[in-house]
Amino acid sequence: MDGRPAWELLLPAAAAPARRRGRALREALRDAVRTGRLAAGTRLPSSRELAADLGVSRGLVTEAYEQLTAEGYLRSGRGSGTWVGGAARAPAAPAVRDLAPGAPDRAGAGVRVDFRPGTPDLSLFPRAAWGAAQRVVLAELAHRRLGYPDPRGLPELRGALAALLARRRGVVADPERLVVCSGVAQAATLLGHALRARGHTSVGVEDPGSPEHARLFAATGLDTVWLPVDADGLEPGPLAGSGVRAVVVTPSHQFPSGIGYAAHRRAGLLDWARAVDGFVLEDDYDGDFRYDRAPVGALQGLDPERVVYAGSVSKSLAPGLRLGWMLLPDALLDEVVERKRTADLGNTVLDQAVLARLVTSGGYDRQLRRCQRAYRARRDALVAALTTYLPGTEVSGIAAGLHVIARVPPVFGPPERFLARARAAGVVVRTLEEYGTARPGDGAVRLVIGYAHLTPAEIARGVAAVAAEYVGG
Repeated sequence: MDGRPAWELLLPAAAAPARRRGRALREALRDAVRTGRLAAGTRLPSSRELAADLGVSRGLVTEAYEQLTAEGYLRSGRGSGTWVGGAARAPAAPAVRDLAPGAPDRAGAGVRVDFRPGTPDLSLFPRAAWGAAQRVVLAELAHRRLGYPDPRGLPELRGALAALLARRRGVVADPERLVVCSGVAQAATLLGHALRARGHTSVGVEDPGSPEHARLFAATGLDTVWLPVDADGLEPGPLAGSGVRAVVVTPSHQFPSGIGYAAHRRAGLLDWARAVDGFVLEDDYDGDFRYDRAPVGALQGLDPERVVYAGSVSKSLAPGLRLGWMLLPDALLDEVVERKRTADLGNTVLDQAVLARLVTSGGYDRQLRRCQRAYRARRDALVAALTTYLPGTEVSGIAAGLHVIARVPPVFGPPERFLARARAAGVVVRTLEEYGTARPGDGAVRLVIGYAHLTPAEIARGVAAVAAEYVGG
């Protein structure tokens, strides 16, 4: 605790008449500890600092500290300062919940292996490289750069990202039309508000697809229309008849099916956007992770005036950084930038500068290669485990990304029984049916299995546990 909070807390006591000031100070400190306003373990300022802050004599503060230490409210040690003690007298500090996905407060009891998709291995975060870049940034960043930033993002980061995306994803990357945002989630909401302002009332989403897209656009007042995806991509007939003029797609590695959009579907989607004077939001959520096929260039490169391209570092670095980007058509740029400005005045300057340094130094490319090696090995471990423990399982979507689709044969079902056995084994899985409206009736279990955040040993243990429950039953 520093002097300012103590000064504010004890100001009434310091204002008491001189003859009662010492008693008032002791009573105020005692009451603060009793009520928990000063929690056990809180460090108090030195007697000299507190006396100066309160405008009283140092002797009054020293006397108060000594009296409350004798009573057990405070504790002190030579050279270590004065701390709030009296834990037995003070009420317990209120619990502070952690509502983050995967936090201990939200973890299910008895969960042994969690195969839910969407989470990278956070232990791969390049702490040393990030720390080195941060030290350089802190040493070199001009003081004026710590003011309010360009709401589009720091120029050096926009330039670095534009070069990176053009090189790795084949986008048409104009730094002046790139907006740094808090992940793809904020990109979607900023776009949703812009579309609403242009008269849109609904937006199309892939079926199956990410339920998060529907939730994000609903928060901006837009209805969502589920549009079916087949083996080639978004089906053109339902799209044409939907009445929407904007659609969200994951064409390079469709979530969750894992397909890549066929060339004729990509071209047809752009023809549709031009015909209805509409827009396509391309969510390139895992475009950097390809294992057994050549990378598929971003859709935006074919028509940057009809495609909003969005991506982030959530899978390559960590979702907690809340750093992403979108490349905008000229028609949407000004409105989206103004929305970004009024939403938060721009992303944190220091993290933007560190990411720019990491990209320009080559550290980000090294991180991508490191992740690619690790995730390929884990994908292979998952496929091997499914083959060994759940024979007959058909696996698709394995050439890219951080998850696979596994069709477990009916002999291990029906689905309700399979899922119940997984729960009993402490294994968390998600079915394909949870990501769309289709409900196949062939008796097979279709799972969306995330593997990036699990070690090969954990993957094998999780699959074996489900199989053991089946055999044991």
